Amino acid sequence: MTTANPDLHVKRVYDPPATSDGARVLVDRLWPRGLRKENAALTLWLKEIAPSAALRQWFGHDPARWAEFQRLYRQELKAKDEPLAALAALLRHGRVTLLYGARDTAHNHALVLASFIADAQHRRGTALSAAPSTRPVR
Repeated sequence: MTTANPDLHVKRVYDPPATSDGARVLVDRLWPRGLRKENAALTLWLKEIAPSAALRQWFGHDPARWAEFQRLYRQELKAKDEPLAALAALLRHGRVTLLYGARDTAHNHALVLASFIADAQHRRGTALSAAPSTRPVR
């Protein structure tokens, strides 16, 4: 799935890796069931950017809670400077694909994250405009 930014994509981590993915970033807090690490072809596992455990459990991928989940997760994202800076650094170097494990392709946190990034880019006119991360990218 593409977003407003042509360099930012979203797809399920269970989909086969493609050279067009660019940097592959898993944005789930928990490792996806049944997936071997060597098959994920990850650039980075950025679990810190995932929704809090409480928010994830409350949402439970219930489409009836989608609008409220988006609002609450966007609030959480505002306080995640370091993980956002890590994504900004990757985006400065090219295409990034946000990977998630949920079955629901229309109601998942990776879509909210991609939208949040696109909104931040639109407001600032650059790739997140976040300060560079002081931590090395894992």
